[in-house]
Amino acid sequence: INYREEDILKEIIIFTDKSDISEEISRLDSHLKYFREVISSDEKNIGKKLDFILQEIFRELNTASVKSNCYEMSKHIVEAKTEVEKIREQVQNIE
Repeated sequence: INYREEDILKEIIIFTDKSDISEEISRLDSHLKYFREVISSDEKNIGKKLDFILQEIFRELNTASVKSNCYEMSKHIVEAKTEVEKIREQVQNIE
């Protein structure tokens, strides 16, 4: 089998890019900050808004889960998704 070093490097770059979850972590941080802001506000009828924010958090966790090749990270993501679902059940009862 004959491989060019250039092709191998391209594949490594593609793999690294596909497994990088820093963007998802950054968006998760933003969603969590916004969630805290809404909870702390005097705004009325926040249940639906919180539910939408939690949907976005769940999506970011899903994307991170797909990209992660690390068992420990995947385990923590599953735990986080479980907690997000519990919180979603609670906020759906808020008007």
